[in-house]
Amino acid sequence: MGRKTKVALTVGAASVAAWAASKVVVKQEPRAEKKALQFSEIAVLANVDIAEDPSVHLLTAYTNAADLGVHGFAVNIRLTKDEEIILAPSHDLQLTGVIADYTLAELQNEKLPVIDDSESLADQEASSIVSLRELLETFPQLLHVISMSDSPDTYEGSLIPSKLWRLLKEMDAADRVVVTSSYDEQIDRFNLYAQNSVALGAGNEEIKKAYVAYSSKFGHLYKPNADLFCLPEKIGVFPLASDGFVQFLQQLNITVLYELTNTVDIQKLSKLEIAGFITTEPKQVLSYFNEN
Repeated sequence: MGRKTKVALTVGAASVAAWAASKVVVKQEPRAEKKALQFSEIAVLANVDIAEDPSVHLLTAYTNAADLGVHGFAVNIRLTKDEEIILAPSHDLQLTGVIADYTLAELQNEKLPVIDDSESLADQEASSIVSLRELLETFPQLLHVISMSDSPDTYEGSLIPSKLWRLLKEMDAADRVVVTSSYDEQIDRFNLYAQNSVALGAGNEEIKKAYVAYSSKFGHLYKPNADLFCLPEKIGVFPLASDGFVQFLQQLNITVLYELTNTVDIQKLSKLEIAGFITTEPKQVLSYFNEN
């Protein structure tokens, strides 16, 4: 047996020993139960998109989705100039700046037309802007997965975690929302105020960290910082739609929802025993589960 072979065997044995020791020493800590994430059936959350028909007011589009029987909504939020939290428009507005350059009243009352080359601007409806407060007031019975879209490096991004916390406290809405962001830093900032009293979603880095821990066989070392994972089928090279990964998260009391962009995948994804789906096609998804 050569020297290199002996070294490789020694390193391998040391790795196995370290793995075994860590299994003994480290005790996994599942997330505490969150009332907002207790589902009695497959949950269908609507990601409302009015880009294809901007003549429909946004609140009307949410009402239409609620009438279908969805369990809640997934929304992106931004902060206005006067520090009001609004639902980020799913379509482009003809603005001479960004959302943070306008007050809520300016966005709601000014006839800001949707950019659409198929119609003259004069014929288009005024842009529909809805505040998060209005959405929470209108649909108090539904779950709201709220994603902070403003970058933490911006002024409005630095404010929105505290503004959101105050709004949820004022409206007594902490038990019917999940707060998340693609920016993990924003979730951490929000939780400085919430102190785990509100269900938290996983940011992009948290999802990657969990998947690396799972796939490396050192999953017992992973300590989750989120109660909900909203998963696309993959992030980069990470194939997230797998039984093993879902079971790994569920053992940590993490709820899993999949972002369903193509309903042809629903049969495959429904076999993963996940909690539900976030979709722009709620009618089709609800019909599928009503029929199956």
